Amino acid sequence: MLVVRDAPSANFDSRRGPPDMLVLHYTGMRTADEAVARLRDPAAKVSAHYVVDEDGAILRLVAEEHRAWHAGRGAWQGETDCNAASIGIEIVNPGPEFGYRDFPEAQIDAVISLVSDIRTRWTIPDARIIGHSDLAPERKQDPGERFPWKRLAAAGHGLWFEPAPERIAALGAPLAVGDGGLGVAVLRAGLHRLGYGLPPGGDYDESTKLTVAAFQRHWRPARVDGVADGETRATLMGVLQLATAESVTGVLS
Repeated sequence: MLVVRDAPSANFDSRRGPPDMLVLHYTGMRTADEAVARLRDPAAKVSAHYVVDEDGAILRLVAEEHRAWHAGRGAWQGETDCNAASIGIEIVNPGPEFGYRDFPEAQIDAVISLVSDIRTRWTIPDARIIGHSDLAPERKQDPGERFPWKRLAAAGHGLWFEPAPERIAALGAPLAVGDGGLGVAVLRAGLHRLGYGLPPGGDYDESTKLTVAAFQRHWRPARVDGVADGETRATLMGVLQLATAESVTGVLS
């Protein structure tokens, strides 16, 4: 049985409808206590629905029925008010500023249990289980490349794809800042179709690089450099196929 303790925050307002997105964060502060204090401080004007500590303890700060203030400016699959659409989970980790480290087993077990529990109450597609960096690639990096997205997907939550070597090799040379042409157009269109706010069309600019890096943090964490090599592009194609299949299944069910 999932054990959740309440530590109410006053930082919330009304939703416009039921949530259909999950956004995962790291706290990015020195300690859990500092993070919780900030998320409950009315002057800070930030909050999340849940905080998961490194030992697996779960705090509920805002009821799921309310709109917490965790996502900020960003977009995913055309949604620009991600706070209104999502449930936010802050995962205690100091982040790069204070010593980014692996997430403990107990903590990830608790995150998986919490996500499972949340999805019994709300219809949240796998393609809408994302990181803060996915909706705001130019501003955010959390929960970062150390978060085990593959393990979460293996538990039934989110998307994961690992391309075959021959599929990677078929894509040719990497794409990077300054490149243009059909390959870049296909890359940008794919990222946009998956959900990123990057518009289709245009060359491989700085926004493209940051979006590719965000994609890598989530789906290709072994290399986070904003360069779209064959493995990154093949992974994008595979994740898109999974997202499309899920969407079709949802329409037919």
